[in-house]
Amino acid sequence: MLSFSEALARCPLVAILRGIAPGDAEAVGATLADAGFSIIEVPMNSPRPLDSIERLARRFGSDLLIGAGTVMGADAVADVAAAGGRLIVSPHFDAAVVGATRARGLVSLPGVATPSEGFAALAAGADGLKLFPAEMLPPAIVRAWRAVFAAEVPLVPTGGITPDTMGGYWSAGVAGFGLGSALYKASFPLDDIRRRADSFMAALAALPPRP
Repeated sequence: MLSFSEALARCPLVAILRGIAPGDAEAVGATLADAGFSIIEVPMNSPRPLDSIERLARRFGSDLLIGAGTVMGADAVADVAAAGGRLIVSPHFDAAVVGATRARGLVSLPGVATPSEGFAALAAGADGLKLFPAEMLPPAIVRAWRAVFAAEVPLVPTGGITPDTMGGYWSAGVAGFGLGSALYKASFPLDDIRRRADSFMAALAALPPRP
């Protein structure tokens, strides 16, 4: 199974499937896998999210990193693990959530919006930092963060990311991107999701190589 670092190296795009129904999960997962994605997140405020995570993990868990987003409390971590999820993403930093995640050997990616939150999250055991919402953390801010956070700490801006905005963040030193409604909405047909996925993959391919 892919580690977080391996998944980011293969494709640094996190597909956030907010609102997905369990009956659609495998078809959408197959579309994203075929497009080249390695990481899929099902937010916990989606319909029956654990069902979707279980279906995705059963079919794609050996090749993709599947997990949950909008994880608000430590109790939910056990449920996600039981469903086969290996990634725990939150919109905030909660030391109890990070601790429960690490105790179960899962990947922890809490949301932070200040350096103080970021360093506290790392001290609690986070594997990376979700920069959220990215709209309030433009590339110039991220560049300043990159100067003080260790180079091996993955920074993943999330919220409002589009193919056109990826370049500035990449140049600022991020490790990946969380993709929401620009990639997926429950109302999008599969061919539209594939078109959007291909647009993100094309933008990714156009980014300059890391030094």
